Amino acid sequence: MRMLSRLIDRLLGLPEATTPDIGIAHDLGVPMPDGVVLRADRYRPRGAGPLPVVLMRTPYGKHRPDARVTARVLARRGMQVVVQNARGTFGSGGRFAAFHQEKDDGLATAAWLREQPWCDGRLATAGASYLGFTQWALGPYLDPPLEAMCLGVTASEFRTTFYPGGVFALHNLLTWAALIGTQEETPLGGLLPDPRQAGRVRRAMAHVPVGTSDLAAIGKRVPFLREAAAHAAADDPFWTDVDHSAAAVKMTTPTSMVTGWWDLFLPAQLRDYVAAREAGRPGRIVIGPWGHDLGALRALLAEEVSWLSGHLLGDTAQLQRSPVRLYLQRAERWLDFDRWPPPQSAPTPLHLLPYRRLGWEAPGEDVPPDVFSYDPARPARSVGGPLLDPRLSKQRDNRDVEARPDVVVYTGGPLRRDLDLIGPVSATVYVRTDTGHADVFVRLCDVDAAGVSRNVTDGVLRLPAGSEGVVRAEVELHPTGYRFRRGHRLRVQVSGGAFPRFARNHGTGEPVERAVRTRPTRFEIFRDAGHPSSITLPVFGGRQGRKA
Repeated sequence: MRMLSRLIDRLLGLPEATTPDIGIAHDLGVPMPDGVVLRADRYRPRGAGPLPVVLMRTPYGKHRPDARVTARVLARRGMQVVVQNARGTFGSGGRFAAFHQEKDDGLATAAWLREQPWCDGRLATAGASYLGFTQWALGPYLDPPLEAMCLGVTASEFRTTFYPGGVFALHNLLTWAALIGTQEETPLGGLLPDPRQAGRVRRAMAHVPVGTSDLAAIGKRVPFLREAAAHAAADDPFWTDVDHSAAAVKMTTPTSMVTGWWDLFLPAQLRDYVAAREAGRPGRIVIGPWGHDLGALRALLAEEVSWLSGHLLGDTAQLQRSPVRLYLQRAERWLDFDRWPPPQSAPTPLHLLPYRRLGWEAPGEDVPPDVFSYDPARPARSVGGPLLDPRLSKQRDNRDVEARPDVVVYTGGPLRRDLDLIGPVSATVYVRTDTGHADVFVRLCDVDAAGVSRNVTDGVLRLPAGSEGVVRAEVELHPTGYRFRRGHRLRVQVSGGAFPRFARNHGTGEPVERAVRTRPTRFEIFRDAGHPSSITLPVFGGRQGRKA
């Protein structure tokens, strides 16, 4: 095991272990106030006295290799780690109610840990994705507070990721529901992909109504999927008690964050980071070329070693780094900044123009709108993007999508110089529909010299129900850090959806949970002097690359 641990250290580029001899106590019983017992494993250097505890709370099983590797890496560097199975998972008692149980169970676990003779009273947390959410469900409410938090590809609230722009994120939600619904029946808790199940899940994305797509995907009910479909309204109070963003702003705990340009939680995690810095809380963030994948987990583990060594072991040299470190894609280099977004980035509108063109100057003429029809029975499709399935995510060739008659494409001229974008991206699209029930999807692509169009960032928005006349749609796209190379062209897609990444808008106004009937919607996209549709880009270091 020691040889394997040293090999893992080398593969991950980690510093040499200081306490390679560790002990593991399996299946500790942690009692909750309602009598339920949660199971946990404890990793610690052999022979050590009372130590602080790094808590990791997971619904995916403390036995999974990723959890065990993290615990071993930290323990071999002088830390004590407790990995706990969430309520209702892998031998922990009670019923798993995704997201809603983590605050109370986390606080009870923290109180129990501080009572143990092997804990010196100090606590920190670590973990990614749902394990990051369990940190946010605990950290803002714990007194005395946590010493440190290490948050990977996660956010203090998941609602805006479940329904970006008010649209049901079908691909990610059904993928996760299928995982959580079958993980105790599959090898390694679902860590290894099952191609047959993945195929069933993808086919189930076409099932209607969405509220019963769990049966089509895995043949049984998944409470989370049904709750997400039933509580999609913007003002639904169902998610109120699992939104920790307001409490997080008041928290004093130092936080370290790791995310990727292709992670589904990127916008929400950056909001958390900015809110923390504006509140004066110490913290830092790394944004790499990753999605919700092993690349992000590897980066997170290195960050956990650094951040926790600084805050629990007194190695303050580990804390001397720029607050923001990000990877500029296609430039293949890392950049350091004092804040996000970088002050050198200037929000710059790129306009949708007549004849399917893009230009930096606003339109100066009145022209008819571009028209297309969106049919939810044959919905506009999407490829790539921030998906949970790493085999389908990130950049993909968009030419087949762009050839569809229900996708309007606007293309700029070849760039004279490299164009760097670092920061938030948004779009303003003036649109009119004939049903009053529609979504607007906007995607920015990079077109190379061979004509291959690769997605860079995108966003979706549900228009106000029953809207009439021309609507000014403000669409939030994912932030990006990306270099468009000289000779490449920028392209913007506008469509009425992006299936199966997002559930289709049926055009009838029925809730997504039970919508079955479909009604085609006629779209008009305006881009004239009175309706200057545009995409606002974070141009870094001036307006490089503009075509003369």
